[in-house]
Amino acid sequence: MGKVVIQRVEKFKHLGSIIEGKGDIDKDINHRIKVGWQKWWSSSKVLCDKKILVRLKGKVYHMTVRAALMYEAECWPIQKTQIQRLMVADIRMIQWMCSFIRLDRIRNEVIKEKVKVAPVEDKMRQTRLRWFGHVKKRSVHAPVRRCEHINLMHCKRGRGRLKMSWNVVIRRNLNFMGFTEDMAQDRDIWRSRIKITDHR
Repeated sequence: MGKVVIQRVEKFKHLGSIIEGKGDIDKDINHRIKVGWQKWWSSSKVLCDKKILVRLKGKVYHMTVRAALMYEAECWPIQKTQIQRLMVADIRMIQWMCSFIRLDRIRNEVIKEKVKVAPVEDKMRQTRLRWFGHVKKRSVHAPVRRCEHINLMHCKRGRGRLKMSWNVVIRRNLNFMGFTEDMAQDRDIWRSRIKITDHR
């Protein structure tokens, strides 16, 4: 058999995620927002039905739209500007679901309380720390995931700004929550401490 030539590409799609050669996630974030909107439109008959309770809409939104929007969020070496883009898309979907527009000037916190969903940034932190707990307790022979062989890189200074890594994001999350890495060894305690409860 002749040699098989494999084309070198800057990015490719794998299991619903956009993998970029340099470990960037901008295109994956854009893709997640696009897929989130697709899920929103496909569920809009339920989400925009005024006869359905807002709390029930919030549960549907969480299971469909939020799940698509945050797919593999635990692996992202995410930056503040990227978080902001996700938050903007998220709140716009929730506003439309509640029949609000910007001119109504209703605070985002009030809208989220009405729908009974926690902020997307808090939910991303939860899923990231949950995965960190799995990584800390796993066997040394366990297979690695994308976030470990691509995003677990040291920050290197090149041209432009400092590149964010998954390790840096995790350290910031631990500091924000007042946690230490050793806490992740106790699974039950770790789960209870990182859990972000949607508004009741």
